[in-house]
Amino acid sequence: MSAGRIEPVDHGGDLDAARRRYPEAPEPWIDLSTGINPHAYRFVAPGAQAWERLPQTSEELALLQAATRRYGAESTDQIAAAPGSQALIQVLPRLMEPSDVAVLAPTYTEHAAAWARCGHRVAEVETLADAGQARVVVVVNPNNPTGRLIARAELCDLAVRLQQQGGLLVVDEAFVDFTPQASLVQRIPAAAVVLRSFGKTYGLAGVRLGFALASAGVAQRLRNELGPWSVSGPALGIGTAALLDDLWLSDMGERLARERGRLDSLLAASGFAVLGGTHLFRLAEHARAGDVADVLGRDGIYVRRFASRPTWLRFGLPGTEPAWERLGLALHEATALAAKR
Repeated sequence: MSAGRIEPVDHGGDLDAARRRYPEAPEPWIDLSTGINPHAYRFVAPGAQAWERLPQTSEELALLQAATRRYGAESTDQIAAAPGSQALIQVLPRLMEPSDVAVLAPTYTEHAAAWARCGHRVAEVETLADAGQARVVVVVNPNNPTGRLIARAELCDLAVRLQQQGGLLVVDEAFVDFTPQASLVQRIPAAAVVLRSFGKTYGLAGVRLGFALASAGVAQRLRNELGPWSVSGPALGIGTAALLDDLWLSDMGERLARERGRLDSLLAASGFAVLGGTHLFRLAEHARAGDVADVLGRDGIYVRRFASRPTWLRFGLPGTEPAWERLGLALHEATALAAKR
């Protein structure tokens, strides 16, 4: 990919598109096309003031303190809050003059699109060694959709090299909350920016909340770019409460580990090869993946396809026992039909 006209990026979660494609599918749809936790954090609804007045500085500080504690940063000076990590992905390219950018792929395609949109020269590479002399390197860790993990030491070494040439390492840790030992946050290299997602882990994507953790100087530049009141009053309150709830996160990690294993077993029994993933999604391969996805779609189950890799499907976790049962029945039907073709 290079600078120039950037085509819209295809995403999971577009149930309107799924309904148009499969208009006879039963309701309610089961959306397994995203990596969003199906067991949302249960919060107390914000009071009227959170909706009626501008967010207060003290409320933003409380959120930053909760995030600093949750993610293990040294101080609130190192963190910027945004209306979703997607907003940060789009802002980051503005901090650098047009440069050579390497994005470790395959991965979340908005990274390459955002840098190219801002005039950077973008290459998608398969290994960090292939990044060559790129001034900016972007890594999703653990990766979406493969679950690939790059060791912290390797990323730190890369950040040192990039610092020497005035570059930047961007590490998107949207799915790291349940594998915190892989995070760079506790010792953020000077030339690194770490992105964290709130909505995926806490199952509250509609809240639109995300964070960037970096050196104090870079974090301040991001806050300046985002401007005042970048996070809504309701999101400040909900985010603060959730990030301070240690027991919920611990219990949820154990629950998702069990459900991840259950999904792996279900996919394997249906003829899939499980390639990887995280606590929140699994990537699987099937020779007739497109046919399987079509059968699932007609049954009202939405999974993530990949145009560049037609044998891949990504499955999120069902949220209820009836949803698990529907998925099991639909997979049995789909793989039986695929075997006859």
